[in-house]
Amino acid sequence: MANPVREFLGGVGTLLRGFTLLLRRPRLFMLAALPALITSLLFLALFVLLVVNLTDIVGWATPFADGWDPVWRGLVRGAVSVALLAGSFLLMVVAFTTVTLTLGGPIYDKVTELVEKELGNDPGELDESLMTSMWRSIRQSLAIVAMSLLVTVAVFAIGFVPLVGQVVGPVLAALLGGWLLGIELLTSAFDRRNLLTIRERRRHMKTRRARVLGYVVPTYFLLAIPFLAVLVFPAAVAGAVFLTRDLVPAAPHRPGPGGAVTGPDAPGGPGA
Repeated sequence: MANPVREFLGGVGTLLRGFTLLLRRPRLFMLAALPALITSLLFLALFVLLVVNLTDIVGWATPFADGWDPVWRGLVRGAVSVALLAGSFLLMVVAFTTVTLTLGGPIYDKVTELVEKELGNDPGELDESLMTSMWRSIRQSLAIVAMSLLVTVAVFAIGFVPLVGQVVGPVLAALLGGWLLGIELLTSAFDRRNLLTIRERRRHMKTRRARVLGYVVPTYFLLAIPFLAVLVFPAAVAGAVFLTRDLVPAAPHRPGPGGAVTGPDAPGGPGA
C-alpha cells in the first residue's frame, strides 16, 4: 500500500512540475494567464460585494438570534459568517475554473498538448465534432457547479453549529471543493484518452485519493487568492496532465481515421 504522505506530496509535485514546464514557455504562460486575469477581476468584484454586505446577509439569515444573549448571538453569527465565506470561496473557485476553462478553452487545450508532447506518447486529440464537444462540456460544467452548490449549502448549514462549524466548514469546503476542482481541471487530459464522463474521472481519481488531494487542495487555496490565481491557473492545467498520467498510466486504445487504432500501444507505436 502506497504511503499516504508520500502520495500527497507527489500530488503537490504535479502542480510544481506544471509551473516548471510553463516557465520554460513564458509566452504561452502569459497567454494562458490572460483568461484567468479577466475571470479573476469579475469574481473579485463579486467577493468584495459579498464581504461588504456580509453583516446584513448574516443578520437576515439568523433572525431567530436577535433576542439572544450577545455572547451566543455573536458565536452563532460568527460561525455562520465563516461558513458563508467558506462556502462562497468553494463556489467561486469551482465557478472560476469553469468560466476560465470555457473562456480560454483553445489556449488550455494547447497547454495540455504541449505537456503531452513534452512527456512523449501523446494520445492525440479526441476525434469529435466541435458541437458535440461543446455540448458535453457545458452539460458537465453545469453538473459540477450544481454539485458545488450542494456542498456550499452543506457547509453553510454546518456553520450554524458554534465552534465546530468554524473548523469543520472550511476544511470540508477545501476537501470537497478541491475534489470538484480536480474533476474540472482533468477534463482535457482525460478527453485525450477517450475518458469522456465525470464518472470515469471520479473512478480513476479514487484509485489514488491522496495524490489527487495533494494536487487539488493546494490548487484550491491558491486559486482562492485574487491575482495569484492568474499565475496558478496555467500551471494547474499543465499539472493536470502529469496527474492524469499517474492515474491513467497508459492511454486507452481508440479508433483513429479509417478505424486505425491510436495510442502508445497501437501496432508499431511506442508501446508495441
